[in-house]
Amino acid sequence: MNNGATTPTGLQSVAELARRRWVILALNVLSYVALLWAFKAIAGANGWSFVDVLMFACVIVATPWTVLGFWNSLIGLWLLHVKSNALAEVAPFAAAGDSNEPLRIKTAILMTLRNEDPARAFLRLRTVKASLDATGQGAAFAWFVLSDTNSDEVAEAEESAFAAWKAENPGATLVYRRRTDNTGFKAGNVRDFCQNWGADYELMLPLDADSLMDGQTILRHVRMMQAHPKLGILQSLVVGMPSDSAFARIFQFGMRHGMRAYTMGSAWWIGDCGPFWGHNALVRIKPFYEQCDLPVLPGGPPLGGHVLSHDQVEATLMRRAGYEVRVLPEEGGSWEENPPTILTFTQRDLRWCQGNLQYLKLMNIPGLFPISRFQLVWAVLMFIGIPAWTLLILLAALKPFDGEATATFPACGALALYLVFLLMSLMPKLCGLADILLTPGGVERYGGRTKFLQSAGIEIVFAFLLGAVSTFRTTLFMVGLLFGHSVIWSGQARDAHGISLPTAFAGLWPQLAFGVVVLGLMSLTSWWLVFWSLPLTAGFILAIPFAIWTANPANGALLRRLGLNAIPEERETPDVVAAVQRGGA
Repeated sequence: MNNGATTPTGLQSVAELARRRWVILALNVLSYVALLWAFKAIAGANGWSFVDVLMFACVIVATPWTVLGFWNSLIGLWLLHVKSNALAEVAPFAAAGDSNEPLRIKTAILMTLRNEDPARAFLRLRTVKASLDATGQGAAFAWFVLSDTNSDEVAEAEESAFAAWKAENPGATLVYRRRTDNTGFKAGNVRDFCQNWGADYELMLPLDADSLMDGQTILRHVRMMQAHPKLGILQSLVVGMPSDSAFARIFQFGMRHGMRAYTMGSAWWIGDCGPFWGHNALVRIKPFYEQCDLPVLPGGPPLGGHVLSHDQVEATLMRRAGYEVRVLPEEGGSWEENPPTILTFTQRDLRWCQGNLQYLKLMNIPGLFPISRFQLVWAVLMFIGIPAWTLLILLAALKPFDGEATATFPACGALALYLVFLLMSLMPKLCGLADILLTPGGVERYGGRTKFLQSAGIEIVFAFLLGAVSTFRTTLFMVGLLFGHSVIWSGQARDAHGISLPTAFAGLWPQLAFGVVVLGLMSLTSWWLVFWSLPLTAGFILAIPFAIWTANPANGALLRRLGLNAIPEERETPDVVAAVQRGGA
């Protein structure tokens, strides 16, 4: 019986996890205080103007996320290339997945749909089932298509695709259910499944319409859950699939090499209070249904009503119920598709933003573990920091006009601090690059050292441009939230498609206008200021051509021909990915 000295699975010392958390707290607090002290010394060199005070307030709010990302990635790189067995330290439960233990538990695989392309969704579901059946363990799994579609035309296509699939698999447990309303959004959809069918299964594996998993990977994860009954949620490390979109191609290249070190570092200290991303994860149904019901938040939209970003709240409630929530920080066998354009990317971000800000009404949930409560706070800070960064850029342009003497301003110190901030913000990417370069055979998976480094340079420029566009869009959205504006939950465009100039201008003219104002103000005092600001400001001016170029499928094809921003699946394509590509073609 667990006496509290270990986490619920009995695999990890609570004292060891506490030690790691004190280490990460000390590193982050010391770094944060040092940065604030340095900024205070520079901003107050000539006394404190109103602009200085506002800039300091913005730095206070905006810096924590950068600091934590810096240390997570460095710790992850250390674990991957200095420690002898990082996975055993971070994920001690993983060894159970390598056994040949027969499955004694039943798992329901769910795909939730709302106004998605049924052909694309069912292609992925068919592929996952075929891969699982090939393992010889297909009988231990049942399949559910949970539709919240409110378009009769799309629903008819769903029903037709399901009927064809069921006819091909007469002996399998296949269920299609369409709700007549979208109560509770995706969380309500999954909860309805638990209420009606959950008692028949030990585990569920939620999949989104763009999800794909390999049968052997699912089998391995199920064996981990079977071996450790107090493991409540097991989140796989989800990576992007090959894409015809230049935007998605470049974005997922950066995510691919940046995620492993960052996730390894965060899992090292988060431990049993890990993340849940809502899909491509195994969930133990009974405690989930009994303990993870989400409250309906008081008040109306945008922050009241049903919780949009439900997954992380469910993770905290699962841990409160006495079950571990873990992420397996190794890539392989679990994929999703990234948005094909900057416009679809920002739309997804806005839904996450509104959902995360709803956590402000959930901070008083009783009984949460301190780390779980911290994760809710952190999810809010991630988005609150975005308008702080945007305002900081505008204030930097206004600083020369605040009436203070410019001759005695410590410009070299300010530039040095700015470069430190840029380096810290880039550290997850740099550690990811170092991870690939230090791993034997790592760069070969990306097309060789030269192609890899060229691709890394493209992605870093891309990330700066994307950062300007997306953060400004999120800032405008957060201002709109104050006036009651809200996102609409619907299907997503997932295939590569171009963006016309009028469409790009209609969606991104505010970024252009902001960039003209900021760079115009800077140019009145110093062209050097304009030059050094470009990593953060060029994206505003270039937002419209950036959106058009990265959305154009021809440019995605060009990058593919040149071998740039490739991911490992292009060189060695897994069977399930190849099957989806053939079916999609």
